Amino acid sequence: MSRTPPVVRRKSTRIYIGNVPVGDGAPITVQSMTNTPTGDVEATVRQINELERVGVDIVRVSVPTMEAADAFRLIKQRVGVPVVADIHFDYRIALKVAEYGADCLRINPGNIGNPARIRAVVDCARDKNIPIRIGVNGGSLEKDIQARYGEPTPQALLESAMRHVDILDALNFDQFKVSVKASDVFLAVGAYRLLAARIDQPLHLGITEAGGMRSGAVKSAVGLGMLLAEGIGDTLRVSLAADPVEEVRVGFDILNALRIRSRGINFIACPTCSRQEFDVIGTVNALEQRLEDITTPLDVSIIGCIVNGPGEALVSTLGVTGGNKKSGFYENGIRQKERLDNHQIVDQLEARIRSRVRMIEAERIQIKALN
Repeated sequence: MSRTPPVVRRKSTRIYIGNVPVGDGAPITVQSMTNTPTGDVEATVRQINELERVGVDIVRVSVPTMEAADAFRLIKQRVGVPVVADIHFDYRIALKVAEYGADCLRINPGNIGNPARIRAVVDCARDKNIPIRIGVNGGSLEKDIQARYGEPTPQALLESAMRHVDILDALNFDQFKVSVKASDVFLAVGAYRLLAARIDQPLHLGITEAGGMRSGAVKSAVGLGMLLAEGIGDTLRVSLAADPVEEVRVGFDILNALRIRSRGINFIACPTCSRQEFDVIGTVNALEQRLEDITTPLDVSIIGCIVNGPGEALVSTLGVTGGNKKSGFYENGIRQKERLDNHQIVDQLEARIRSRVRMIEAERIQIKALN
């Protein structure tokens, strides 16, 4: 049961990254980027497969050289998730990876040279039905824009973005998305707000170079959360100095917290105090590890005592309220006759969660068959 009003999404056009829709009300996608050397095909494929296992929708791969482009071709042949080729400056690499099946080109048109080179890339993207991502970063603005504004500002990021957008508009190419990232939360949020009012194309959200696992997750949750709550954003990446798998997990956590998109189990757990009747922290940590394979959305409340337990259980699919030696168990807000042994609570909860997931999936298959 949702206790929050639905977010009203900004209207945008739609593009497709491979077979994944972006924009125009499509589910907000979660992206990440490989950090293995692209030339190491085995390591890169292995990392992409791991990202796909935790639910990534789109993966970006850096392609800095022609040798990396050749490796990109082999990588693309061995993965199922859509892959964005990240290219800077060299238009020849863009043409090569487009030939090799890139699902999107991350390249700023204004940075690849003369108009003939720009047109060559855009014509190739049009011919192969490949969208382009314009990516503006507060740390690498054009020199003339830096000189005019003195420092990165929302208006400076907007001007840089519109410079590239205008190039694509002049070439009658509208299959693109745009990002205006910055490491400063308010700078990024301000730039995205300005851009959202200027163009109709999908927006890719991110707080760039956000930091390590904890601080980066917090900065991303604050910045992306502000924008998403306003309906701004069609796809996102949480940029962490951490395992890319964590970027995906945090991305889904942000979307789940805003009730925008759910994947897997949403654990509602108390921070614990001396009233707890069982080890709440240990129980939640164990269940999170054991149940990583579950993708079915499910709200599970695990509360250590009766103060908040019944209330949280009322709005959860499954819930536990701590009691002396045995704890109360709820389904769909209704307290069940059975109680869970506090010493075996992890095993008993896992069994009940998996049973509920099987029931939900069976019902889903039945409904699909009837339709």
